[in-house]
Amino acid sequence: MDSDSGTDLPASLATAWGLRERPGKGPKPGLSLDRIVAAALRVAEADGFAAVSMNRIAKELGVSAMALYRYVAAKDELIPLMLDAAIGGPPEPRADGEGWREAMARWCWTYREALGRNPWALRVTITEPPNTPQQIAWFEHGLASLRGTGLTTNEKISVVMLLSGYVRNTEAMFHGIAEAVAAALSTEDQMMSSYSDVLRKVIDPERFPCIASALDEGVFDQADSAEGEFAFGLERVLDGIDVLVSSRS
Repeated sequence: MDSDSGTDLPASLATAWGLRERPGKGPKPGLSLDRIVAAALRVAEADGFAAVSMNRIAKELGVSAMALYRYVAAKDELIPLMLDAAIGGPPEPRADGEGWREAMARWCWTYREALGRNPWALRVTITEPPNTPQQIAWFEHGLASLRGTGLTTNEKISVVMLLSGYVRNTEAMFHGIAEAVAAALSTEDQMMSSYSDVLRKVIDPERFPCIASALDEGVFDQADSAEGEFAFGLERVLDGIDVLVSSRS
């Protein structure tokens, strides 16, 4: 329990929600949770998520690692706050006259852009439901965008989770491909052409007729744009949700 805030929240989470001004008693400390989070973000942006540690953050701030523990108990407690600061807030609320589909598509594209600005965030394993201020703001925005659909609250929550997972998973995949291409000093088209050449050498048309047909059509010879693939998949997911919404009408 955090005695300063009177809650049973972790001290860092209580601070993030404005329920705890600073740790402990005595003179005002030189550190703050915001400074610690900002330093962690600098480390992640410079050297990747794997480089983030309490010792590295302390070095970035010019303090001892023990000084950080007055604000955050462990790295795992700090990660959600890093994500909160990096991703930022959701887009503008659903406007009058805007349909749920347009609002949720805008939600997805904005989330994708935020992840694209912070690729280190794609390395973070999600281990708990949203509980930080910005995460809750995104959650609220998604649920509010589904008003008037006839979906139950549980269904709305499931829709938000489905779309959040789609955005995160596809962005992680395409970012991984882009990293591999860069490491190979190649291009996506060159990578796909090489992939196509390999398949032509190993594919038995009788065993894999659909793949063989795609090779004949030249489907694998060039890379599709990440934006185009994302848009196609997003529209299909929204199509499926639309079927459910229409059934409630």
